[in-house]
Amino acid sequence: MREINRFYLEIKNIEELKKFNLENNELKVKLIKKIDFNLNKFFYKQIGKNHRWTDRLSWNDNMWVNYVSDKSVNTFVLMYNKNLAGYFERIYNKQSNEFEIAYFGILYEYRNKKFGAYLLSKAIELSFKDGAKRVWVHTCTFDHKNAIKNYLSRGMKIFKEEKIKIPA
Repeated sequence: MREINRFYLEIKNIEELKKFNLENNELKVKLIKKIDFNLNKFFYKQIGKNHRWTDRLSWNDNMWVNYVSDKSVNTFVLMYNKNLAGYFERIYNKQSNEFEIAYFGILYEYRNKKFGAYLLSKAIELSFKDGAKRVWVHTCTFDHKNAIKNYLSRGMKIFKEEKIKIPA
């Protein structure tokens, strides 16, 4: 067994957001309105292969369709020069009026361009514009080395830490 650290972070209002802007007309964040489980599956596999995202690898197509068809799930993509560069999935909890950023990432070839900081700013901003009282995320040792730094730099705060054991 191997022990890893998991961090839960939150931001409770838009005023806490330390927005990151990129002056680039070729960069756009778009909500995917036409549900396409293959898009989510593509990003999950491409980004996740470097960070040990494994929980959905056993999902069949029907499981993917059910997940992305859930009205509480939204998928946003980051486009750069009309190419897919990254994405995030957020899940709305109606009872608590909050969004969880469930999955978030930049494709390998678009890393080290500050796209992650920009996309996270947009994810938080859009969630508050959609009425959220809180936005939260969790990350762990396996995620990108700058993940937690990005979350903290955007104004998120750690509200829970834990050590978990996983198979080596």
